[in-house]
Amino acid sequence: MHRLLIALAMLGAAAFAPAAAQTPTPSPDPALAPLREAVASFVQPDTDARHAAALQVVRAAGFTPTVETFAGAQGEQGRNIVFTIGGGAREILLVAHYDTVRLPDGTWSQGVVDNAASVVAIVEAAKVLKRARLRHRIRVILFDQEERGLLGAKAWIAAHGIAKVAAVVNSDVAGYGDVLMYGLNNGAASAPVVRALRATCAAQAQECVGYPAYPPSDDRAFIAAGAPTVSVGFQDGVGVHQMWLAFNTQKGGSGLAEGVVPEVFRTIHTAGDRMEKIDPATIARAAAFHAALVREIDRTVRRR
Repeated sequence: MHRLLIALAMLGAAAFAPAAAQTPTPSPDPALAPLREAVASFVQPDTDARHAAALQVVRAAGFTPTVETFAGAQGEQGRNIVFTIGGGAREILLVAHYDTVRLPDGTWSQGVVDNAASVVAIVEAAKVLKRARLRHRIRVILFDQEERGLLGAKAWIAAHGIAKVAAVVNSDVAGYGDVLMYGLNNGAASAPVVRALRATCAAQAQECVGYPAYPPSDDRAFIAAGAPTVSVGFQDGVGVHQMWLAFNTQKGGSGLAEGVVPEVFRTIHTAGDRMEKIDPATIARAAAFHAALVREIDRTVRRR
């Protein structure tokens, strides 16, 4: 999740004393163990190894990815990972960023809540979509350098444009919890995508909370370009509502009781974003939801 969220988190942390950490209870279902192992593969000592892990997750799912390079931050080469499903003149993009942040001590955050879990979830969703009969081509993109200013998403838009893009679904933060949060600050063009999301929430009996102001991620690049877009994530119910208050109250106050800092603010972009936070049941839930949402968008959004 983009650095603006952390800036807001730091303001919240300065205003409130730390709250006790809430580590999710891992799912005991052995069938979900491969999802946890896939997320764990992203825990790497450098960006090259993390990139290789992302490629391996895609290949293990039966897809043949391509790597699109771009000029990244501080002269570093960025690498987006892309694969497609099906045909069609118009595309639905299913996207998540796979990069993480460097910590003050020079090491890299494990970056599993933000955002390896989302990467695994959308690749799992792609496995389901591969078996579906769809009108649109599905383009799955794992973006690099989101944490450096949405650079991977911006580079992809500069290279390809959005003329063929019917909708964009961005997944960011899906490591634990059973409540879906989504952004409403994505412009009038995104109304059909939001309607599809709400219909999917109802069909899946999934609790969903809309945010008039939602934390920035790669969706912002697509919103700026005019593409119909929605950004989604998962947390536990308390965390979802605490973060809603932090982002959707009047200036001068967070809306949270004194001493309360949302757990996610004390996790992402820190040494605390570790495998202990990951519940594979959330990844399975996110995968099923993303697949259902893409199918609903495919069914309801007009092809032009």
